[in-house]
Amino acid sequence: MFLRDIWYFGGAGEALKPGGMVHKVLLGEPLVIGRTPEGEVFALRDICPHRGVPLSAGVLYGAKTSGCGEAAVECPYHGWKFRTDGRCAEIPSLVPGQAMEVERIRVRRYPAREVQGNIWVWMAESARADLPPTLEPPEMPGIPAGAGHAPQMRETMSFSCHVDHAVIGLMDPAHGPFVHRSWYWRSRASIHEKAKAFAPSPLGFKMVEHKPSSNSFAYKLLGGQPTTEIAFALPGLRIERISVGAHRLIGLTTVTPIDEKTTEITQSFYWTMPFLGLLKPFVRPFMKAFLKQDRDMVNLQQKGLAFEPRLMLINDADVQAKWYHRLKTEWAEAQEQGRPFENPVKPVTLKWRS
Repeated sequence: MFLRDIWYFGGAGEALKPGGMVHKVLLGEPLVIGRTPEGEVFALRDICPHRGVPLSAGVLYGAKTSGCGEAAVECPYHGWKFRTDGRCAEIPSLVPGQAMEVERIRVRRYPAREVQGNIWVWMAESARADLPPTLEPPEMPGIPAGAGHAPQMRETMSFSCHVDHAVIGLMDPAHGPFVHRSWYWRSRASIHEKAKAFAPSPLGFKMVEHKPSSNSFAYKLLGGQPTTEIAFALPGLRIERISVGAHRLIGLTTVTPIDEKTTEITQSFYWTMPFLGLLKPFVRPFMKAFLKQDRDMVNLQQKGLAFEPRLMLINDADVQAKWYHRLKTEWAEAQEQGRPFENPVKPVTLKWRS
């Protein structure tokens, strides 16, 4: 089950230049995500209704050159043009006197926004496709807003699994000493009991701000007395906010379903600590290796899941996974019934060994 009527991460803003378009599959649906020559982002269904050719293979014209007064995408097959709101603007093969209401032809438009260098796409239920979003796109706390402020570092990787397994793997607190066993992160010998306070937060829950665990070596590189707060929000967002005095390091991890068997994970980092820019060439390989360890384990998991085993979740280490399923169910039911979302998570302290 894919959640609808919610924002999904559609791509990195810095990778989409003015006049550029990319093909993207989200939730099994083909999209063309583009940026007009004037700088506005948009998203349309990437299928021309005439003969089914992907619009992303065509040309994106600006308002001054499209011939229709607005930015428009031209299909490469027969030159049909579609404005960025999905309305057809021109069919070149028509001759004067042929009665056809061109603007009644449409491709589906997906609301798209760019915030802090991230492109978000609103994936509505088809029956509500023409309704405006009811939520604002996610914004990173403690980082200046605006499309011009892109993350200082990103890494994207594809996982061969359903989005649920990727999300649950992301929030699993007990796999670190086994999956991420290394001198700079965890070892089996470092396992000890932990207790963390949790509370509900918008569309999810958060691990309340606290000092990092004593076996979290990487945090020590930041110096000072760091504290961290980790929040999860639907449909699959993890935001870690690390504070060291007046400085901030924000890690955004997005889990985006491509289709039933493919999920894209993107890690984006913002910071206000100038010295971290100097460490990027050294940190990036570790970041990529860390993400690859998660991918390899989740991909390995698919060999067992192919036999459709009955899975189990335990207390307290797997409570976050239980919350995720409850949050998904509540969101889907609230949308279907047309009522406000009611967060099922309650404040609690969880204990586990890792």
